[in-house]
Amino acid sequence: MRHSLSDRFRQLDPVVVGLGVGLLILGLAMLMSATGPVAIQRTGDSLYLVKRQLLLGVLPGSFLFLFFALVDYRIWKKYAFFALAGSVILLLLVYVPGLGVRVGGSLSWLSVGGFRFQPSELVKMGFLIYLAAWLSSRSVASLRDWRESLVPFGGALGVIVLLLVLQPDTGSMAVIAGTSVLLYMVAGAPVLWFAGLLAFGAGLFWLLIKFSPYRAARFMTFLRPELDPQGIGYHINQAMLAVASGGWLGTGYGKSRQKFLYLPEVEADSIFAVMAEEMGFVITLIILTAFAALVWRCFKNARDTKDRFGAYLSAGIGIWLALQAGLNIGSMIGLLPITGVTLPLVSHGGTSLAITMGMLGLAAGIPKHAKDSR
Repeated sequence: MRHSLSDRFRQLDPVVVGLGVGLLILGLAMLMSATGPVAIQRTGDSLYLVKRQLLLGVLPGSFLFLFFALVDYRIWKKYAFFALAGSVILLLLVYVPGLGVRVGGSLSWLSVGGFRFQPSELVKMGFLIYLAAWLSSRSVASLRDWRESLVPFGGALGVIVLLLVLQPDTGSMAVIAGTSVLLYMVAGAPVLWFAGLLAFGAGLFWLLIKFSPYRAARFMTFLRPELDPQGIGYHINQAMLAVASGGWLGTGYGKSRQKFLYLPEVEADSIFAVMAEEMGFVITLIILTAFAALVWRCFKNARDTKDRFGAYLSAGIGIWLALQAGLNIGSMIGLLPITGVTLPLVSHGGTSLAITMGMLGLAAGIPKHAKDSR
């Protein structure tokens, strides 16, 4: 029996939809509070970045959410190889003169017809679809055979990681690699391989630090933030000052002091520091609980979904969300080095927000379509 569009929308996972919309509204509110001074300095319009977020993030993101939520997710399994090939092509296009754009020292943006976007954000979804399809086509026994499992997995992921390292885009590389390895382990790969992949990742991290003076300086600043408070350590010191200034109940919405051009990147990876300063520990903890509930819901749907492709997709979205949010928050409170990773649904970023909403649409629709298939 055919269902109307409204009936199909009501059948989506209400927890994923509700938490996603709530965090999105919170993000817009925080963006309005945090970016006023920097937006006035850049453009003279205090709402400039909020308007950009609505136009380039929320609007296309809403379309992607509905599209991926209402279309049967199983169709994407047929195009898994094209998702992998498209991911590689997108990462190669940044080296094409006239298309690739260097921002902040990284050649990680594409400009097409005056529209600029970050291909690594699309790769997060594309490579996850490929990996979920590949894992679902393997038996548990084949996943434990290194020739049938570890070699093709390492080869596909290695190409993506190499292209991201060359840009360089360490933050996206960490999120994609971490999500892929953890999902690979969830699917049934041996724990010993997980240890080996961690060792390989640690070795790669050491090489990146050794041959990049800038990364080495940032890593030393992470270990000793007080070494250069006016130089390379300025960002992390101001972020921790903002978080500490919030106390239990915060300074109040709109009353952050660090947003007045003291804290760098208030619209992007530093927005959590402003949120902690204004909202305080208690409300920030409630917000983090909402993120945790969204991750838990993705894992629960993965456990309840009988279709392996849908289960791996849902689990992968949960892992990605937890990992990216964890990297962002950890860097703002001094537990991790600053990598420039944004806070999902909260930070400014058109491509990032649109893809995040698309992935949440996928997560919201998986339980309904999996149930229909049974």
